[in-house]
Amino acid sequence: MQGAHSWQRKHLRKREVMRTALVCVVLTAGLLIAEQAAWAQESPAAGKPTEFKKLIYISDNFIRPANVDSTIEVLKKAAAAGYTGVLLSDCKLDRWEETVTVQRPLYDDNLKRVRQACRDLKLELIACVLGQNMDLLSNDPNLAEGMPVVDAPFVLRDGRLVPADEDFKVLNGSFEQARRENQPDGWSVDAPGKAGFLDTQVKFEGKQSLRFEDLKAKSEHSLGRANQRVQVKPFRYYYASVMVKTENFVGRGTFNFTVLGHANGLAHQTFDIAPTQDWKKIEIVFNTLDNKEVGIYVGSWGGETGKIWFDDVRVAPGGLVNLIRRDSCPFKVTSADGKTLYAEGKDFSEARDPKLGNVKWPGDYQYWYEQPVVSVPQGSRLKEGDVVLVSYYHAMNTLGWGVFACMAEPKTLEIARRNLANVHKVLEPDGYMLPYDEIRHWGWDPSCEKTGLTAAQMLADNTRMCVEMIRQDAPGRPIYAWNDMFDPHHNAGKNGYDYLVKGQDPFWGSWEGLPKEVLILNWNGDPAKRKQSMKFFADRGHRQILCGFYDAPSENMASWIKDAADMPGISGVMYTTWAKNFSELEKYLKVVDSARNAPGAK
Repeated sequence: MQGAHSWQRKHLRKREVMRTALVCVVLTAGLLIAEQAAWAQESPAAGKPTEFKKLIYISDNFIRPANVDSTIEVLKKAAAAGYTGVLLSDCKLDRWEETVTVQRPLYDDNLKRVRQACRDLKLELIACVLGQNMDLLSNDPNLAEGMPVVDAPFVLRDGRLVPADEDFKVLNGSFEQARRENQPDGWSVDAPGKAGFLDTQVKFEGKQSLRFEDLKAKSEHSLGRANQRVQVKPFRYYYASVMVKTENFVGRGTFNFTVLGHANGLAHQTFDIAPTQDWKKIEIVFNTLDNKEVGIYVGSWGGETGKIWFDDVRVAPGGLVNLIRRDSCPFKVTSADGKTLYAEGKDFSEARDPKLGNVKWPGDYQYWYEQPVVSVPQGSRLKEGDVVLVSYYHAMNTLGWGVFACMAEPKTLEIARRNLANVHKVLEPDGYMLPYDEIRHWGWDPSCEKTGLTAAQMLADNTRMCVEMIRQDAPGRPIYAWNDMFDPHHNAGKNGYDYLVKGQDPFWGSWEGLPKEVLILNWNGDPAKRKQSMKFFADRGHRQILCGFYDAPSENMASWIKDAADMPGISGVMYTTWAKNFSELEKYLKVVDSARNAPGAK
């Protein structure tokens, strides 16, 4: 998948799915005979009823022999329960030439063991391929989709270029000034004097902090937030922090620290706030993009009981953390008046971020760390104290797992093609899974802008190219795709602005690049949308597999099957777990079979 091949990323993605209240479910059932045309359409190629697929999703790290052993045991259990295939995911399927986390031929041998087990158990093996995310970026971190920075001030200090951008100014960041009771100057506070209070007894520094308490009972909509509007320069890069303390706070997953622009949210991170914790620094990074004014927010959206304190909100320039260097993303340094262009290697040393996409291991992007050093050699035209303006591009992480390769860069597809060839050679899959899933950042760097295309059009083009690669490597073998990035009732809908993707309704029309032969793995289990979603793909002529479970109650699948009963082209189900919970394989099959055999189901 595009954003979540490893289990850790999938676990983070699970949180997002839960927050949006998608009731997805899973599963499976037996072969259909011809008269069950409501559940399986005729194969256009063979003119025979297609198999009703019963798939299981397995994601693991197959460099470890123990994980191979446990996977084979799950495959045996699945085959005995009546499953017909497995969708196999491992981030290393997009890391073949990276040698830190992938040791070959050990990895090849381990994959071949899984492959042979599938053959022995007569299970179809579908491999997730052509990922264009952090795993592909382990091969070249500078291929990351870039965020533009324009004319950010730096100063020459002690022989180094140091970030000096002070254009983002937070007023009263420590909540010290207050001309009105429980209303800190510069901030708008929810339910002041009822749920929000200035607290002189508990503070991180200074004389007071901001406290919220018992939000469910005391604040409308259970909101406990402080925010202020800030005038900004477009396309500037910043780091922000806030100190947070809690006491018996009930509201897991409700805390957020973010920056909102006129259209897009500019910071997208997840935070783990304990019910009771001492002061802890929470950090975010953001780019102002095309905004001239933004709102900075800190607080709880839906807290219940207990107390939460905030103090010491600070903002600093992002500088060169996660700096991207490739030919299509130029690095430019000029004098403060813009009249003098300084030369890299002569006026200042080569600008590089050695930790870009390689903090703990190749492909590991972190939000924030120490600034890369750019020094000034002897003979430079720059002098101590000079202010310069620097324009460049930086990578951006969304939700902890979402760093995406620039799909408009030719080298991205070159690496993806090489990875596909390795998968085909070593694993010899029966089917191939396209990578697109929850794309959260696209369209701002020069490679994308040069195409003149929308995000939807670029995705459609990339899809056509990836389908053609698979056709060339494995002609006639089935190709699968998740629904969401091609679904007008999901992430490709008219949903306004989407995370850090450029443009309004950015993926509307992306399905134009999706050939009808592609089988849709549909995880749009939202009861309010799933009928429209299934009908959309059915009307386009796609066969669909309903993907559910998502570590939720087995019984959830019954209502989805009922909704799908009169839908043509429903060709299977998949047991999908992000937590490696395979305890309900048999139970889910019974739920599915029972729902399909219920009166009126066909």
